[in-house]
Amino acid sequence: MNDGGKATLGDTRGRQFGPLGEVLVIIPTYNEAENVQPIVGRVRAAVPEAHVLVADDNSPDGTGKLADELADADDHVHVLHRKGKEGLGAAYLAGFRWGIDHGYGVLVEMDADGSHQPEELPRLLTALKGADLVLGSRWIPGGRVVNWPKSREFLSRGGSTYSRLMLGVPIRDVTGGYRAFRKETLEGLGMDEVASAGYCFQVDLAWRAVKKGFHVVEVPITFVERERGDSKMSRNIVVEALWRVTTWGVGDRVTRLRGGARHN
Repeated sequence: MNDGGKATLGDTRGRQFGPLGEVLVIIPTYNEAENVQPIVGRVRAAVPEAHVLVADDNSPDGTGKLADELADADDHVHVLHRKGKEGLGAAYLAGFRWGIDHGYGVLVEMDADGSHQPEELPRLLTALKGADLVLGSRWIPGGRVVNWPKSREFLSRGGSTYSRLMLGVPIRDVTGGYRAFRKETLEGLGMDEVASAGYCFQVDLAWRAVKKGFHVVEVPITFVERERGDSKMSRNIVVEALWRVTTWGVGDRVTRLRGGARHN
């Protein structure tokens, strides 16, 4: 349903949501030397009590070194140095595990390039007080994209629509990557079973949340195209996502049909 600009999924009657706990914003980086300092600074200004974890995939442009300098100057900034580029999903999973191991109660996904505006993070965190997972959505009322060509918007909307229909996930922006999880939600999603590393990682987690019956809320965001650096999106990433979503959807239908046949 839609409620004042928010789209909600799941029945919360009788649910009691506990306190959020400390917030960790996870920012994966690969060659983001131009962006890492500005994005960390904006997060620290927008939500001063939050901590930031830069998960760097051994960027050859020195992003990791710059992140270390930020961490040396601010005890709310941390760096996770990874061996190499293994995909967005792998970086987030490593960041989730680091955050859970260090006692954080909320784990946030955020891009390094500024497309996810830190100034909108308080809205996600407020919604999380009554939810298990909050998604920043471009495709619900109030959400929008800035500086995107029509071809990019068509691709993104089409990817979300295809995933929603193929998987039966009633989320408008199922591919979006600006998200806030409760620790308990991530622990219940079966992170050790997540194999998707690229664009479809976001679809995978959203689908798992729906299947597990978690209460999911979408709040509108303004997605701003990066001004500095190069996008990591490629044709291969899109093709992988379509293949995986199709495989998941067909497999799920077959499983349900077999289950129905056994009970007839």
